[in-house]
Amino acid sequence: MKIGELSSTTGIDIQTLRYYESQNLISKPKRLSNGYRDYSDDTISTLQFIKKAKLVGFTLNEIKELLEIQVTKDKHTCHEVKEFTQVKLDEINHKISELKKIKSALSKIHQTCCGGFESAENCSILSALENSDD
Repeated sequence: MKIGELSSTTGIDIQTLRYYESQNLISKPKRLSNGYRDYSDDTISTLQFIKKAKLVGFTLNEIKELLEIQVTKDKHTCHEVKEFTQVKLDEINHKISELKKIKSALSKIHQTCCGGFESAENCSILSALENSDD
């Protein structure tokens, strides 16, 4: 299957497919006599795996690790994979906590502003951002 067909089938653009190939996320395809890449049907499964893993928040480096485990499942345990996902969950929970703090702080300074059309010389939002005490 040529790269254009693979792109159409998976919904992944050609540049991204080339990038995945350069990063060894997908196997390098054999080349046809005319130089075109000839991807196997297995590549579609790998790309679906990558898409799903990205959807749940894994980075490409993490996906590469998961793909390595997937290829050698018999040499790994479910425990390893669960620990791997636990680390990601912990990271996401930390980010959520940080975002909640940011949201709270932003809401506070947002609520102090009158939002009027007068000069911003006395804008409470700008003042709060200028104040190094908070």
